[in-house]
Amino acid sequence: MTLQDHSLGQLARQIPGATRIFHEHGLDFCCGGKQSLRDAAQRKGLDAAAGAAIAAQLRALQDEADPSAQDWNTAAPAALIEHILVRFHARHREQLPELIRLARRVEQVHGERAECPLGLADHLSEMLGELESHMQKEEQVLFPMLLRGLHAAASRPIAVMRAEHDDHGVALQRLAELTDDITLPRAACNTWRALYLGLRALREDLMEHIHLENNVLFEGAAATAAATAPAPAQANGCGCSAHA
Repeated sequence: MTLQDHSLGQLARQIPGATRIFHEHGLDFCCGGKQSLRDAAQRKGLDAAAGAAIAAQLRALQDEADPSAQDWNTAAPAALIEHILVRFHARHREQLPELIRLARRVEQVHGERAECPLGLADHLSEMLGELESHMQKEEQVLFPMLLRGLHAAASRPIAVMRAEHDDHGVALQRLAELTDDITLPRAACNTWRALYLGLRALREDLMEHIHLENNVLFEGAAATAAATAPAPAQANGCGCSAHA
């Protein structure tokens, strides 16, 4: 099996730095993590040569991998959850209010320009509300269940979180539509530049956040639940009703 036949989620888990390459080519490795690199490249409109070039970049990363780098695939669930809380939950709560402020400023000052992302501030406000609700569910319900080892019982909350991750993916698509894929117009002011720089960081952070949960934490919980599930009871006899 070649690298192009591996799923984006597998590659993101196994090759440090792969997510940066996926970002460069606009490949969705978080919500779309189950699709193969080959299929994802084709759906993005990339030809076979481009797909091969991406695979070559990934192979180069494999060769350069630092064996001392943190591997979240092998980390204890408690360590991964702590990383998610500090690196992503806290970060999103810092990012979005400031991005909303910057977006409102840009809309107020440059609203007459065709390139102005009108509606962006409201969209970011909606994203903040949805993300805050989502993160609270994880912090108050799902993560405590996983830390207590209740992996089988966590399957339903995990399914809900996965569905909400898909919604976050749709929100990122809308963000890209409003901003011409976060492309700065000519002669953009410093506020506009700061806004788009922050939006790129938000998009990368949120995709990495979803990837670690969908493809590492949740998959690990499912594997543990399956491994610790009780064996099915063996039926006694032929199963026929006893004769009187």
